[in-house]
Parts: sequence; structure tokens; C-alpha cells
Amino acid sequence: MTATTPKSLYSFEEYIKYEDNPDNRYELVEGKLELINPPTFRHILICDFIRDALKAEINRLKLPWLAIREGGIRIGWRKSRIADVYVVTREQVMGSLDESGVLETSPILVIEVVSPDSIKRDYRYKRSEYAALGINEYWIVDPIEQQVTILVLDEGLYEETVFTSEQELVSLSFKEIKLTPQQIFTAENI
Repeated sequence: MTATTPKSLYSFEEYIKYEDNPDNRYELVEGKLELINPPTFRHILICDFIRDALKAEINRLKLPWLAIREGGIRIGWRKSRIADVYVVTREQVMGSLDESGVLETSPILVIEVVSPDSIKRDYRYKRSEYAALGINEYWIVDPIEQQVTILVLDEGLYEETVFTSEQELVSLSFKEIKLTPQQIFTAENI
């Protein structure tokens, strides 16, 4: 469930400077601050597992990329989302290390882990927002359905492939990664 704050509309600049309880996380949606519920431990462990797998692949291939947890992405004039994991070039963040953790350029890859309260947000809203922003690859990791949907941008729309069980993921950004949904969804056993 999400809640909004009392002020009617916030600009992006007000959003990145907004101060509240440090335990609260907000997304900016059409100028309104929407409070995001804290994730479950399963959600956290799945995100950590994925980020660690991506970081290992980035290091193995010596790519100038970073895998970041819970960073923001500016989606529009009065819109910003918090992604569970995203991959960016080092160059995209190095010039703004001491500024708000909201990316104003498109990440290479975005990954969202579905929670019961984020199904519509992850499958519908973020899908269209990320496509409009030109994010080439978007993963929807769904522990409820036990599947990973990989969306690849093609002429402004996402083409999707769904992976289940022991199928190896096929990623545009990480062509050599050896990762299955089964490995991801047992991450809480680590």
C-alpha cells in the first residue's frame, strides 16, 4: 500500500531535497510523493543475490559498470521511481557522488522484484515509464509467480520473454550470465 504526503504537488527539485523520517522511501508520481512500504526480508535477499550476481559478472568481464540497489531514476518532469537494482556506467554516477541518488539518465538495465503491493506498479506503470525513458532492458523478478520476465526494448516497445524454474536467463546486457529463476528464488536460503 502506498500513501501520499499532504502537499499537493512537488517538483523534481523539491523531491530530491525532501526531508522526512530517514526510514521512509518515496517515489514521485505526477508530482505527488508516494510512500513505499518497507520490503520483506525475502525481497531484500533476492535483490542482494541479483546485485551480487551482476557485480560478479561486471568484475569478471572488467566492465566499467556499477550494480546499484535502491537508486532513484528520474522518469519525467514530476516523476521519479526507486528501482530495486539497476546497472549504470561508472561515468553516469561519478560526477555526482555527493548528490541525491536519483539518476537523471537511462540505466543500462533495471530490475524490479515484485511484492504483493507492487504488482500493477512493476508490471504496468514501470514497464511503460521505463520504455518511454528508453531503458533497453528491464527485468521483472516475480517470486509470487516464480518467474523472471526479461523485457528488451524494440522500436519503443518492450518484447518480453518469461523464464521459469531452471531456464537460464537470456540478457541483452549480460550475454554470458549463468542465472536461473530457481537460483534467484532460493536466494533467501543464503
